[in-house]
Amino acid sequence: MSSAKPDGQRAWHEIIKDVLKENNVRLATYVPDNVLSPLIKALHADPFFTTFCCAREEEAVGVVTGAWLGGTLGVVLMQTSGFATLPNVLASLAVPYQIPLLMIISERGTLGEFNLGQAMVCRTMRPALESMGIENHTLRRLDEVAFVVDRTISQAVSTQAPAAIILNAFLTGGKVEKKKEN
Repeated sequence: MSSAKPDGQRAWHEIIKDVLKENNVRLATYVPDNVLSPLIKALHADPFFTTFCCAREEEAVGVVTGAWLGGTLGVVLMQTSGFATLPNVLASLAVPYQIPLLMIISERGTLGEFNLGQAMVCRTMRPALESMGIENHTLRRLDEVAFVVDRTISQAVSTQAPAAIILNAFLTGGKVEKKKEN
């Protein structure tokens, strides 16, 4: 599924890249993800951003946290299953030390998901975010992307608190299992 829009509208990943730039989010760390690959490629292609791949999501959080302490705002890009590794680092570092850690999470585990592990983590992700008091918003429509991303970044910085933006398959097209031919 292509992320380009036939009517000339910008794609979700182009909008997010532009809003990150407008809010001076200069650092993007990530663990590779097929759904997020258009955004990752767009960030790599723009010299405004420092982007790099991490081995684990906890590492990405540590890098973005350290960057914030050095005066640079960053974002962590991951998929739902990657979030499952983060509650400890969020509850023991980002939340108590008031780090405006931005997370963009491609949602797996719904809408025809083929991986049971993804479905299990999807059921626990929002309750985990809520229990830590982490503001989170799910994007489902292209017309809400710029507003929600902009306001989420602004609130995270103003309140010195982590925030998560969850990208639903209605927006991204999600990931589907390739059917085997007989």
